[in-house]
Amino acid sequence: MKTAAVPHPRPHRDAPDTQLGEDLRGLVQLLVCGINATTDLAETVHANVLGVPARVLGGAGGTRTHGISRLAYAAVRGTATWVGSGLDDALAKLSGQLPETAASPRRDAMLAVLNGVLGDHLLGSGNPLAIHADLRSNGTPLGRDAQGQLRAPPAATTKLLLQIHGLCMNDAQWRHQGHDHGAQLAVDHGYTAVHFHYNTGLSIASNGQMLSQLLQSLLATWPVRLERFAILAHSMGGLVARAALLAATRQSRDWVQQLDQVVFLGTPHHGAPLERAGQMLQTALGLTPWTAPFVRIGALRSAGIRDLRHGTIEDASAAAPSLFHPLPGGIRAYAVAASTQVAASTRTPRGDGLVPVASALGEHRDPRRSLGLPAAHQFRVMGTGHLALLGNPAVYRQLHHWLA
Repeated sequence: MKTAAVPHPRPHRDAPDTQLGEDLRGLVQLLVCGINATTDLAETVHANVLGVPARVLGGAGGTRTHGISRLAYAAVRGTATWVGSGLDDALAKLSGQLPETAASPRRDAMLAVLNGVLGDHLLGSGNPLAIHADLRSNGTPLGRDAQGQLRAPPAATTKLLLQIHGLCMNDAQWRHQGHDHGAQLAVDHGYTAVHFHYNTGLSIASNGQMLSQLLQSLLATWPVRLERFAILAHSMGGLVARAALLAATRQSRDWVQQLDQVVFLGTPHHGAPLERAGQMLQTALGLTPWTAPFVRIGALRSAGIRDLRHGTIEDASAAAPSLFHPLPGGIRAYAVAASTQVAASTRTPRGDGLVPVASALGEHRDPRRSLGLPAAHQFRVMGTGHLALLGNPAVYRQLHHWLA
């Protein structure tokens, strides 16, 4: 199969510049939070050590020290907060006078990782470094019309491909080792590629809700009749796609009726062992009063990361949350699973380093929790890691066939 060469996209050239002052404000806020959290941890450990005699006698320990020690810890917290507040006020006043910095792939990549780990905290605390969800084309957010509806990209075609990135990533990182599945599909099959850029530290359910709203707005103003609408999602992005479908189905949104296909690349439909291991470690740390304070470090994992434990796509506050939600009828779904093993064996191959093969294919011992994809809609690629799915030639050949 021959494919036309894809010119290297320039996703950041037309992207808006960023305010240096806002970046500095965000970093200062994080620094103050870090100092206060570290101080709290140190004081709790100190208090637990001092409380050993009380525990031996059957008493209860505390999380705060007393006397001079308590004053010292309070002074550290107070000073950090006072200095941070002063710097934040000063930077806010100077924000318009400080030079703008051009958007860069390195900054955007670092911001994506930071939001993946602490995104819910950043958004909740109003930190300027928090990523806000939007739909993008060639690295630039889609504009809005006078009614606030999203505008389609220039030269929109009759085929729409929505790409959804994974945890701690951004839309530009679909290009892997010089190849971008979506850009190549645009050349080979005439798709218009649109990316969902989102804060991966938020819960998967909330990101799904936002995606559903954005798609409803975009498809309402698409300038030509859509003949094909497909979603290509990597890793966590596949769970976000399913969360969006769940939200749209419950809210009777029109865009679901226009969706033809969904392709999952390395999506942990039934969770990722690495996050489950993190939860086990956090639980073990809480078993003794001496290690219990360190549970706070494990608790820093964002809501998005915690959702990966079981592949949760529904809001935890739902009246009757379900362990698994099937895909809506009428949508053709496909799944690609990778294994780091070079050759297949009679045993179940190990996963891609992050996601087991069965989880990526949506298979489960309980048929009620299985995606039920036919064999022709599954593809296994050997000798490939989780991120390498984005640039693997065999994976692209399969996408070329499925999305033709």
